[in-house]
Amino acid sequence: MKVAILAPVAWRTPPRHYGPWEQISSNIAEGLIKKGIDVTLFATGDSITTGKLDAICEKGYEEDRDQDAKVLECLHISNLMEKASDFDIIHNNFDFLPLTYSRLIKTPMITTIHGFSSPKIVAVYKKYNATNHYVSISNTDRSSELNYLATVYNGIDTTDFEFVPQSEDYLLYFGRIHHDKGTAEAIDIAKRSGHKLIIAGIIQDENYYREKIGPRLGDQIAYVGHAGPEKRRDLLGKAKALLHPINFNEPFGLSVAEAMLCGTPVIAFNKGAMPELIVHNKTGFLVNNINEAIEAVDNINQINRPDCYEWANSKFSAKKMTEDYLKLYCQILA
Repeated sequence: MKVAILAPVAWRTPPRHYGPWEQISSNIAEGLIKKGIDVTLFATGDSITTGKLDAICEKGYEEDRDQDAKVLECLHISNLMEKASDFDIIHNNFDFLPLTYSRLIKTPMITTIHGFSSPKIVAVYKKYNATNHYVSISNTDRSSELNYLATVYNGIDTTDFEFVPQSEDYLLYFGRIHHDKGTAEAIDIAKRSGHKLIIAGIIQDENYYREKIGPRLGDQIAYVGHAGPEKRRDLLGKAKALLHPINFNEPFGLSVAEAMLCGTPVIAFNKGAMPELIVHNKTGFLVNNINEAIEAVDNINQINRPDCYEWANSKFSAKKMTEDYLKLYCQILA
């Protein structure tokens, strides 16, 4: 079987720090290669893979701002589509735009829908409903207007993380600095519960950071910038708990699964896919507001860290994700 994996070209695949779609594209590609599948990864030229790499640009448009994002995306997608006949199946991790080529090629395409940036993009998915194969990354993040082949949870390379049996005395916020992700709410929870908070992630909203986050930093609240793989593993593993007070219906939440894989429990607002990721009272707490989150911090020692690890390892490993996708490929080709 010859498989083409289409990754985005915003960041390197796998990303140096931020880039969840790129990370999952990498995990799928490397998981398939380990199973002996012939894989070509379509990504940026500086991407890393043990398979074949095909690229039309050296760096992603978020890492080289002299490039035009739309131009890069068009060149990137068309590069794969013009070579579609070389493959048995195409795995699209690039949102809705590649669907517009799908009736012009004979190679079947499976599309992982990593989330809906706007309700308006559903129209494109609807147009190709009957001729494409859609996969959701959680049961929550589905449109009632679309047909789905399956739900496949995002999978993590478990070798990138390690179980930490004993935490240090700090709370962690790990994610982009943005209102949607609840950075300010995490600060409220930490301050009112009397705990140190470490914030790690890219600043996605400069005004939000300047107005809501920067002025509140100090001895108790520290911002350490974005975190690469080693720093991420260290921060997640040693945290007393991960705070995830999201203000939107998040389709998945990689940092939630990564934290639990280290044995670190998660306190999250009960929105989006959080009830699918977190077992309430066993791997963390699902709460509805800041007051409930503060109470959860007080009760965090009730959570057994090995339970967090075992749950995440059984549900959110790259190995399981790869096996799930491989079954779907065979189902489509059959």
